[in-house]
Amino acid sequence: MNRNFKDGLNFLSKATPSRVWNATKILSSYYASRVSGKPTHAGMPISISIEPTTSCNLRCPECPSGLRSFTRPTGMLKPELYQSVINQLAPSLSYLIFYFQGEPYLHPSLVDMIRYAADKGIYTATSTNAHYLNDEAAKKTVESGLDRLIISIDGTSQETYTSYRVGGNLSKVIEGTKNIIKWKRELKSKTPHVIFQFLVVKPNEHQIDEVRKLANELGVDEVALKTAQIYDYKNGSDLMPTQDRYSRYKKLNDGTYEIKSALDDHCWKMWHSCVITWDGKVVPCCFDKDAHYVLGDLTKNSFEEIWHGQSYQQFRSTLLKSRSEIEMCRNCTEGTKVWA
Repeated sequence: MNRNFKDGLNFLSKATPSRVWNATKILSSYYASRVSGKPTHAGMPISISIEPTTSCNLRCPECPSGLRSFTRPTGMLKPELYQSVINQLAPSLSYLIFYFQGEPYLHPSLVDMIRYAADKGIYTATSTNAHYLNDEAAKKTVESGLDRLIISIDGTSQETYTSYRVGGNLSKVIEGTKNIIKWKRELKSKTPHVIFQFLVVKPNEHQIDEVRKLANELGVDEVALKTAQIYDYKNGSDLMPTQDRYSRYKKLNDGTYEIKSALDDHCWKMWHSCVITWDGKVVPCCFDKDAHYVLGDLTKNSFEEIWHGQSYQQFRSTLLKSRSEIEMCRNCTEGTKVWA
């Protein structure tokens, strides 16, 4: 059976009547809002991203964690805050990703947090640079019930890999991947579904075929070719690939660049998902990396109060009227991936 199909079946197997009904309410209210131009909203989020930590061992050039450039506080998610969030959302939540900024495996309780959500039947995922997937961590990860593991591998040689993953070690990424695959086999586990995520930039675009070959050799389930978000893109960047299909930006006649995608006055993410920072702030989506648009604080209010509260509804209203007024939306390309 196709491994991607198996992953899809695994996700569907976690559906419950309350989760299906919740998704139906979210979908219908989203389309009603697009038609009316007013933020009708029913239901709770279908998916959330939660941030275990802002700490990271690498210094990637287009990442606030790597650049150590946050203006917001940095720290670690407290387990009691995390459990409170999951207890509130578990009946309706379908998908949970343990990632926003930082390296999730730097959090000492990451595997315990994964297990807590997995035991409630939530589809769980995380994204890692794989430097901390030693044999013990890999075994515990497989045993935790994690459904999807995204491993960032942005080169098939050390030189190419570190041109973006500054301070990284490719051999550790490969070793960590092998550890996960080994324990999946030894424990006869179908999960996690392992994905190699390859961020296509100019220094590594010549290695796309090589990363597919490497993934096949290691037993990785899937390869995702991801386009890079460039913060200061107008005048171009050394990271922009020469192959147009892997770039989020197009060159204009005057030599400057603009985003390819249209800035339409709607956004599915504002209806079905959100991001929770390590200290309990609720922000609209993963493009708000420095938490400029805080819509609520889970240390002060319940999730439902925030999700249906005035600040969130006002944000959705602004987006429906003129999305271009929201600064973070002006460099939004929905995290484009090319599945390989």
